[in-house]
Amino acid sequence: MALNNRYDFVLLFDVKDGNPNGDPDAGNLPRVDAETGRGLVTDVSLKRKVRNFVGLVKGEQPPFEIYVKEKAILNKQHERAYQAIPGGTEALTGDDKKRKGGDKVTEARDWMCKNFYDVRTFGAVMSTGVNCGQVRGPVQLTFARSVDPIVAQEHSITRMAVATEAEAEKQSGDNRTMGRKFTVPYGLYVAHGFVSAHLANQTGFSEEDLELLWQSLANMFEHDRSAARGEMATRGLYVFKHDSELGNAPAHSLFARIQPKLKEDVTVPRDFGDYTVMVDKNDLPQGVSLMRVVG
Repeated sequence: MALNNRYDFVLLFDVKDGNPNGDPDAGNLPRVDAETGRGLVTDVSLKRKVRNFVGLVKGEQPPFEIYVKEKAILNKQHERAYQAIPGGTEALTGDDKKRKGGDKVTEARDWMCKNFYDVRTFGAVMSTGVNCGQVRGPVQLTFARSVDPIVAQEHSITRMAVATEAEAEKQSGDNRTMGRKFTVPYGLYVAHGFVSAHLANQTGFSEEDLELLWQSLANMFEHDRSAARGEMATRGLYVFKHDSELGNAPAHSLFARIQPKLKEDVTVPRDFGDYTVMVDKNDLPQGVSLMRVVG
């Protein structure tokens, strides 16, 4: 079923004693805004968790396959699209392999949207190998930013085991292999998201896909546990639904209605209970309704 409504949403999640999104350019330290000290989690990281959840729930079967995943060979997926469309096999031979254009590219693009959840949701550039075009996704996410400044703590860790016999010969007594681990003691993060009905109708993103998106955002951390992540959880998902495709109010004015604030008697937050989430439901713009999916 096609989308007839625009949506804007606010996602709240937190981390305790974990690294929500390490920066490989900074030794995997938690990402931080250098000027404000507030923590950051990229949109790419959040989309990865949605992809992983959908792949887990739907078993990587069409129409819920995942295009961008670990060890995926993207050009082979493009070739699958041409093999599936009428007359597309010819594009995989000879000089036409990288130059096939026109209607075949459009058909291949539509096939990719139909079979891959993340393509029709987030979009993709699929012009390598055989050209499957580009897709502008109807669902977009911002970076998540922590409500308050975070402190990245560094911990020394040791390993008793060794990898090789040579290492075992060097190790004696209480000597251990040393390492480092980085955590955020606590951080509450806020991200904003947008769903375009206009772009959804171009990619085939449906009401069923939308419900799966809300389910993914609500539960994605439950299936992403690791020693590095610590404790992470979705604490709020507030969805503003417009009664039209174009929308009835600017997104920024709606986002301002969700305000997580530190309680007055708390100076150093260490738990979600240290915050109060103010939700302004009064005098919503005409044609806009608020749904609390989580929170």
